[in-house]
Amino acid sequence: MNGWKENWRQARVEVLQSDYLPGWYATRGRRRLLAAAAAFGVSLFWVDAAVAWISGPGDGPVLVNIVLLTISLIVYLPAVSLLNIATRGVVELSERDLDERQIGERLRATALTHRIMTGVLIVLLVVVLAVGIPQKREFFVPGGAFVLLVIALFMTHFVMPLIVSGWRLPDPPPDDDA
Repeated sequence: MNGWKENWRQARVEVLQSDYLPGWYATRGRRRLLAAAAAFGVSLFWVDAAVAWISGPGDGPVLVNIVLLTISLIVYLPAVSLLNIATRGVVELSERDLDERQIGERLRATALTHRIMTGVLIVLLVVVLAVGIPQKREFFVPGGAFVLLVIALFMTHFVMPLIVSGWRLPDPPPDDDA
């Protein structure tokens, strides 16, 4: 008898191995558009954090934050869902559900993502230092902006391997019948 965890795992494998809306990711160009859309959705999290930091507390910035988060999620969720299906769950599934080629692709995407995230962290450190050093002891990051920065960093770290996998995924070889 299967437990709920095993049933959940099997359901995830079935969903990610399905061909749901294949026209959206059938070619490399379309997968790259989906990867760009996911990256745009994540970048809006960063823009939202910057707006919160620059504008400070108030009712106006809250409305801007809500609009940016809404647009971000409208773009991000479908793009990430379709990228997961396009990559057949390379990033999402456990290793026991992947073949050797998929495991190798996951490792390559993770290695490249590690280098990208190192660059993101360095840029973030430089920005914080560039803003903080001239202000000496008066340097202050508003609490809302700090939370949004942490969310943006987490979302970037979380989705970057999927974006890299979707971007790198080649078209399948042509059929011999054609």
